[in-house]
Amino acid sequence: MRHLLLSAALLVPGLAAAESPTVFAAASLKTALDQVAQSWQDAGHDPVVISYAGSSALARQIEAGAPADLFLSASVAWMDTVEGAGVVVPGTRRDLLGNTLVLIGAEDGAVDLADLPATLGEQHLAMALVDSVPAGQYGKAALTYLGLWDALAPHVAQADNVRAALALVATGEAPFGVVYATDAAAEPRVHLAATFPAESHPPIIYPAAQLTTGTAPEDAAAFLAYLGGAEVAQIFQAQGFSMKGEK
Repeated sequence: MRHLLLSAALLVPGLAAAESPTVFAAASLKTALDQVAQSWQDAGHDPVVISYAGSSALARQIEAGAPADLFLSASVAWMDTVEGAGVVVPGTRRDLLGNTLVLIGAEDGAVDLADLPATLGEQHLAMALVDSVPAGQYGKAALTYLGLWDALAPHVAQADNVRAALALVATGEAPFGVVYATDAAAEPRVHLAATFPAESHPPIIYPAAQLTTGTAPEDAAAFLAYLGGAEVAQIFQAQGFSMKGEK
């Protein structure tokens, strides 16, 4: 537990000040959410403090008592975990965004997913942690559905979160990776190689909720409402996210 709480403090500079809403957000949201936060601040609001990591790590930190005001998860299941811990403000949970799962490559060129084991050979496939991080879980589910997991599993290089998996491909340490379409759009050094069929994995949904563990409830509620606005929708959609209705 001490390790989890320390991690939360390190992830959130100035946490002790507790004057601005603290948002725990899935790593895949970084590019878009940074723009949203800047737009919020430009509109005259106090800045928000955002901690990015894998949804699983953030959920565990919240369960351990980290003082977060909002949780934006890349997984319904991890939001369920947090809600089950009794720290979600009733009536605030909503399904905010959707995404698409893709295969990226360090070099340009389409790849037939059925041929991926042969194309990969003895090289590595970058993925987020397949048993805990949503992008990794979705990826494992998709590869299993396609009958490819057993052949590819020995070659998977697992990273702490989807942006870390993206970086492995961007820096040439792995020739291919499984990430979200929004991650591929955010990194010019990678190329879209294939898109996984929607039916090959559970729907990719980003739920958001206000938490009882926060220290700025009024500002947190206002920022959560702002996330569902038309101006913010344009920012998310420009990055490749789809907008969802409230749960």
